[in-house]
Amino acid sequence: MAPPAARLLVLDAALKRAHVGVIAGEQVLAAREGAPETGLADLLPVWAADCLAEAGQPAAGLDGVAVTIGPGSFTGLRASLALGQGISLAAGIPVHGVTVGEAMAAMLPDLARKLWVVTAARRGRVFLERDGVAAAFDDADLPSPDGPVALAGDRAAEAAARLAARGHDVLLTGLRACAIGGIATALRRRLAAGLAPRPAQPLYVDPPEARLPAGGLRPPPRP
Repeated sequence: MAPPAARLLVLDAALKRAHVGVIAGEQVLAAREGAPETGLADLLPVWAADCLAEAGQPAAGLDGVAVTIGPGSFTGLRASLALGQGISLAAGIPVHGVTVGEAMAAMLPDLARKLWVVTAARRGRVFLERDGVAAAFDDADLPSPDGPVALAGDRAAEAAARLAARGHDVLLTGLRACAIGGIATALRRRLAAGLAPRPAQPLYVDPPEARLPAGGLRPPPRP
């Protein structure tokens, strides 16, 4: 019997480097990745179309879409989730969310200690995902672990140095970003365990910077 979600379109734009790919089982059939400074929302659909064509796999023939939901970049999450929702609707296939921490944990299956995933947030802060919960901290306010921990993520090296300086038992892994295979594996493990899939909704930790004007929104123009 084929595993659940055997054939997936994977979308990841939570961190600085974005990934798109088509995977069947453990085999990545096509992939694109990069860290564009601008135009990500326009580039992701092109990558997705190219990957589907290269893999010879129409979206409607997939088992679903797996998309990272954060924590991460507001812009990247909005772009990748909107694309995933659109493909899901057009192709009639489900779209499922995977957190960055879940994906990285799936890429480090043999750890004998807890995993902390530390990634860049706005204004020099960091996101910390641990024990299935994500929060944001200033670098200096990173909490202390209650035992040995392993660190992954694009800000793991700085966090590991701070924790080690406090005398904590820290293992710095070499994992800095998600990968298509890790995202797919995390989703399949969740489904195989009988857990409800995560909705494809952004895992926002910090509130958005945009604010309503003090006087409220302007009334719509008269016809």
